[in-house]
Amino acid sequence: MADRLKGKAAVVVGAGSVGPGWGNGKATAVTFAREGARVACVDINLAAAEETAEIIRGEGGEAIALQANVTRLADIDAVVEASLAAFGRIDVLDNNVGIAEVGGVVEVDEAEWDRVFAVNLKSAYLTMKRVIPVMERQGGGSIVNISSVASIRWTGVPYATYYASKAALNHLTKTTAVQYAAQNIRVNAVLPGLMKTPMVAHSAGLAATYADGDVEEMWRRRASQVPMGRQGEGWDVANAALFLASDESRYVTGLELIVDGGLTLKYA
Repeated sequence: MADRLKGKAAVVVGAGSVGPGWGNGKATAVTFAREGARVACVDINLAAAEETAEIIRGEGGEAIALQANVTRLADIDAVVEASLAAFGRIDVLDNNVGIAEVGGVVEVDEAEWDRVFAVNLKSAYLTMKRVIPVMERQGGGSIVNISSVASIRWTGVPYATYYASKAALNHLTKTTAVQYAAQNIRVNAVLPGLMKTPMVAHSAGLAATYADGDVEEMWRRRASQVPMGRQGEGWDVANAALFLASDESRYVTGLELIVDGGLTLKYA
């Protein structure tokens, strides 16, 4: 076990996985633990959170599993209370939840708009609302919000809710970074590109849009769009989050760290 996060306690929101494999949150929680952090694995699916925590404990790390709907303040309060009870502090907050609904402004209905914004944006507002005061009392901390390159460009799929909510998350990240910089609380964002994760695999609407429901063809087409010729993995996001969580980035705040294999360097 390495020591880049030795002595730190981290809360990873979205630490489970919707299916077999390594999603961004699951990989991040395990990576943090491998670098010495004690980790609160938070997910709406307690079994998924417990699976991640068990991996960490099986490798000799320290982790707890917590269930929460992170669009509800009461659930966030419970997560903060349990994390402090277990670890005594919160040094790192990693907001890794996100959902996507295919549809432009004409197609998407109002309820779906509200649901996506609640999960993708309100959740970060609520977690930061409760964790920042903890970090202020401690003298600092690091917050990592997982956004998307969809926040800064069209990605080939009509994703009105996803585009807008992730763009808003970017700006919330930057403005919060400025507000709390003097308190030594750093707030940064990671912008993954086209990722090969369980969440994407389980998005029937995305597969239908890309390749008439053929998931393998969807993977092929997505990879072909990337200059590096492949999609990213949860570990790529985890390693970016690790840098931002660690003291190696102690002079970095308000950053939008793009992790996309060169995708956003292309004109189209």
